[in-house]
Parts: sequence; C-alpha cells; structure tokens
Amino acid sequence: MSTLFTIEEPPRPPARRLALWELGFRPFYLLASSFAALSILLWALQFAGLLGWPAYLAGGLWHAHEMVFGFALAVIVGFLFTAGRNWSNQPTPTGWALAALALLWLAARVLVLTPWAWAAALANVAFPLAAAAGLGRALVRGGNRRNYFFVGLLALLALAAALLHANRLGLIALPAHIGLQVALDVVLFIVVVMAGRVLPMFTNNGVPGAAATRKEPLEKACLGLVLALLAVDAVGLAGPLLAVIAAAAAMAHALRWWLWQPWKTLRTPLVWVLHAAYLWVPVHLALRAAAVPGWASPSVAVHALTVGAIGGLIIGMMTRTARGHTARPLRADGFDVACYVLVLAAALVRVLLPWGLPALTLQAVLASALLWSAGFALYALRYAPFLLWPRLDGRPG
Repeated sequence: MSTLFTIEEPPRPPARRLALWELGFRPFYLLASSFAALSILLWALQFAGLLGWPAYLAGGLWHAHEMVFGFALAVIVGFLFTAGRNWSNQPTPTGWALAALALLWLAARVLVLTPWAWAAALANVAFPLAAAAGLGRALVRGGNRRNYFFVGLLALLALAAALLHANRLGLIALPAHIGLQVALDVVLFIVVVMAGRVLPMFTNNGVPGAAATRKEPLEKACLGLVLALLAVDAVGLAGPLLAVIAAAAAMAHALRWWLWQPWKTLRTPLVWVLHAAYLWVPVHLALRAAAVPGWASPSVAVHALTVGAIGGLIIGMMTRTARGHTARPLRADGFDVACYVLVLAAALVRVLLPWGLPALTLQAVLASALLWSAGFALYALRYAPFLLWPRLDGRPG
C-alpha cells in the first residue's frame, strides 16, 4: 500500500516556456478543475441560503447549467481536441485560437452571473459551436469519418443550451429542464462511448491477465438504449416507457461493466477509479427507472450521473491523460488517489444520504460539496505545473 502514497516529482525539462496553449487538454483541464472546486462551494452556500445575488441564472438552474455547460463541457472539449489530433493526424486549435476558445468559455461562466441575459445566452451557445468547428476541421482534413459524430454531439449540446436560454429569454414556452435533460443525455452518451473504447484497453494494458472483454451486440445495445432515452427525453415523454428503457439500459450497462473484470483492478488506482466511476452509470439508469413510480427522487438519479459517473470518470481521465500527454509515468501517486477518494466519496454522500435519509439532504449537499471541491482543488494545484510547462520529453503538445 505504501507505493500508492508516494509523492512523485520528476525533474522538469530545461525549457521553462509556457506550454498552456499547445494542446486542448492543458487550458481546459486547468479551467475545469478550478471551476469545479469554486462553483460547487458557491452552490452549497446558495443551497444553504447563505448566499444570493441578482443574476441572469441563479440557484438550482445556475448550478445545473454550470455543471453541464461549464464543467463537463470544458473537459469534453479539452479531451476531444487532444484525442482528435491523434485520430486525424491534423492539428486541433492551439495558440491564439485555443486561447480565444478558453476566453469564450470563461466569458460564458461570468456572464450567467450578470443581468446581461442575451450576452450570456450567446456566449454559452457559441462555445460548443466553436469547439465543434475546431474539432470538425481536423477530422475532415484527416478523413476521420469514424469520429464525425462527436462534432454532431457538440452541435447538439449547443442546441440544448439554445433551448434553455430561449426559455429564459421568454422566446419559447418549452420548459428549461428539457434542454438540461437533453444535454445530460448527450454527455452520458459521450461518456459511454469513450468508456467503451478505452476502459477495456486501459484495463488490459494496466492489469496483466485482466482479460476485459467486449461483446459487440451488448455494445450496440448499451449505446442504442442511451440514444433511446435521449429521444424520449427530447420529446418530453415520461411514465412507463421511460422506466422500461432506463431499466433495460441499467441492466445492459451493468453487464458491460462486469465483462470488464473490475475486481481485478483493485491494485491499480489509475484503472480502478474508472471502473468505480462507471458503475454509477447503471446506478443512475436504475434510479431514473425507480423515479417514475416515486421510489427514488429525480435529483438522486441526476447526481448519480453528474457526481458519480461524470465526476469520477473526469477525475480519472484527467489524471491519466495529463500524465500521458506530458510524458509522465502512467502511475497514480498519493495525490491522485486522494483526488479519486474525495470525488467518489462526494458521490456516495450526495446520492445515498438523501435517498435513505431525506431529512439530511442539506447536510449531504454541504458535505458532498466540500469533498468534491477538495478533490478538484487538489487536482488543480497538483497538475497546474504539468499543464503549464512543456512535456518532460521535450516533444510538442
């Protein structure tokens, strides 16, 4: 166990030039982790009634909007720009273009806290569209048709943001929660696609003899059921159909997770964190099914996805990909393990306590917020030097 808590600090390369704008993961991982730590603390204070301000978005709507279109979308864009370069052998936005995108994301975060509704709406719709253009340019130039759908998913997130803001501006009568739910389903689809691609590979590469397997019919069922759920949510259907689709999806994703041999990864933190996080996907889907007859609250189901699955997979992938793309060892140290434990503990507290003891919901929110913020603040502090300075091997990126 002692090796899990060693503090690793490889020597820095001689060059001290700023490398923040050399590849998409660098600014967006740093921005997203810092924002995750700060925004959830602000939300907890709002939820407790200790903080309030006149703003375009406030309260629960601000919190939900920022978790999806702020935190999660920043990490998705950073990851896709980084992976997209490898997929296409073409450059994704770097330098001034990448800095401009990061500034647009930051402007969107600030504007929702002001009374300037139209400016906030335009910035939040423009960011995923600009990211889609940056990714699409590389994929088209490289002829990488296999991943074109990610461009469409970014555009769909822009549409979801547009629907939400159109409601807030009084342009349409469609409820704001439709846009949020569609965005959550799109993020869930991105999560299950990428997990299916990398988790078995990471497991087999990192744990000799793990024999994580994929069954193509099951893979298609897992993705297809999430798309079916997205379609049902997009048209505002609820009731038995939603429950049946969500329950079927929960069973399919639980079987998928089991075939990846998660119990064999317990000695490899860089891998087990991804398995622990992915388990929250079938939990989320099962809770969505249970919410239809009133056996669980919709809030509990949402937080199983956002805190457990999305938060857990993000902290795991941000450590692994930042290490890999800065030429550091693919081995979690004590800081990394602490981040994993804090974020996954935040999910357990936020989901299980309100579900089992609803009277303790306020305490659960506050405790979960502290755990979550500590985990992402620790990541931001630990990885800032990795993200700011060049790769250890001197290569670009």
